Amino acid sequence: MKMTPGLPVTCHPVDGLTVTSAHNVPMMGPTKTDLPRVLIVDDEAPLAEVIASYFERDGFETEVAGDGEAAIARARAWDPGVLVLDLGLPGVDGIEVCRIVRTFSDCYIIMLTARADEIHKLIGLSVGADDYMTKPFSPRELLARVRAMLRRPRASQEEPREAVSFGPLTLDLAAREVHLDGAPVDLTRTEFDILAALAGRPRGVFTRGQLIEEVWGPGWVGDEHLVDVHIGHLRRKLGDDPAEPRFVRTVRGVGYRMGTGR
Repeated sequence: MKMTPGLPVTCHPVDGLTVTSAHNVPMMGPTKTDLPRVLIVDDEAPLAEVIASYFERDGFETEVAGDGEAAIARARAWDPGVLVLDLGLPGVDGIEVCRIVRTFSDCYIIMLTARADEIHKLIGLSVGADDYMTKPFSPRELLARVRAMLRRPRASQEEPREAVSFGPLTLDLAAREVHLDGAPVDLTRTEFDILAALAGRPRGVFTRGQLIEEVWGPGWVGDEHLVDVHIGHLRRKLGDDPAEPRFVRTVRGVGYRMGTGR
């Protein structure tokens, strides 16, 4: 969906969005060639096109898919950097699309759901999404969340060492690889970034808010308990017992810190 830069744009109400107008929205950030592609997947075509228009005005290249099978095929062929994915798709639903895409892509995934209580189900299923939003939502907030994800600091702001080890766990920060007892551990971008943040200050304790700022960026808005969900996924993949964790420890009443691996 192509727009003419500089012209006022009015968006009429669309189911699933909280939006009235977007007059004189400024063009922001780098050019299209500097930004990742955004694949928007929703069976409500008007909603998907409005979302696409917001991203395109901000310099992103977008494509739209209306069902799960089309989304998987387009993600394979087009290699988007960001996937905005509705849960309630016809045929192959959003959960299955997310799982399949995660087998071949490390793109950022934001899942959209019509009910707030579905978010707890989604995060409990560990489908590999980076963030979740409940309809109705503001396209500006969605765009802001994507921008915040793309501004994430990778590991430490300081020059990282090539690899750091905690007992049998090794993080190669430059290659973004994790090995446990010599075997590779498959982490999502968000899981790796959380682990790298903790490893960057192994003696420090991070609150949820500090991890949000470190990993999601200062512009992120949402439920800080999303950190707990990703920590749970991370522990599961590392074989870490939450009662006696070796790698990601809970500091009661404060937050999380890196363990020694012993």
